[in-house]
Amino acid sequence: MNKQEKRNEVENLTDRLKKAQVMIFADYRGLKVSEVTDLRAKLREGESQFKVVKNRLFKRVLKDQGLDVLDKYFTGPTALATSEVDPVSPAKALVDFAKGHDHLELKGGYLDGKDMTPEDIIALAKMPSREELLARVLGSISAPATNMAGVLAAVPRKLLYALNAIKDTKEA
Repeated sequence: MNKQEKRNEVENLTDRLKKAQVMIFADYRGLKVSEVTDLRAKLREGESQFKVVKNRLFKRVLKDQGLDVLDKYFTGPTALATSEVDPVSPAKALVDFAKGHDHLELKGGYLDGKDMTPEDIIALAKMPSREELLARVLGSISAPATNMAGVLAAVPRKLLYALNAIKDTKEA
């Protein structure tokens, strides 16, 4: 890699760092190329990205951004999973993938200005996704209106049942 390529890579990593809601660092040693390809595909489904980074270049980016505390994760081969949309989806994808592949090891991460341990990432993966949370909120908001409509519809329905019962008794 020449100097210009390194500068471009630092700029790309800086841009990714600024846009990312979450960063998860993993050791991918021992994974086959096909397994890494499968992992990337699963991450893309959740609008996340997975990139193998050069430790020295990413440490430079971290230093420029004042995140030197994350340097400890950049020993040995390191891959970076990021998401600009949903912080839960890359955590879920990585934790699920790691269950079936012993070679993928979560090193740590960064979310909302805080350093995350592998245990924190696993806890994050157990949270419902953004879509599930939005559906729950929408359900909670619409529940009172739905209940009110049911109550208002019940009054004429009961009146109709009573009229039909009177009709049936007069016919008999």
